[in-house]
Amino acid sequence: MMAKKLTAGAALVLTVFALSSCGNTIRGMGQDAANTVDATQSAGRNVEGAAAR
Repeated sequence: MMAKKLTAGAALVLTVFALSSCGNTIRGMGQDAANTVDATQSAGRNVEGAAAR
């Protein structure tokens, strides 16, 4: 009986750790996407400025 509770507790802890690491990965992907948008907009402004000269 005690071994089952210990195993269930360990499985719960591992699941929480796995899900928290997925959350960090998703947050990082969101930041990467935002940086990509910023870089694309900056490049567009550079091209627009060069064309206006």
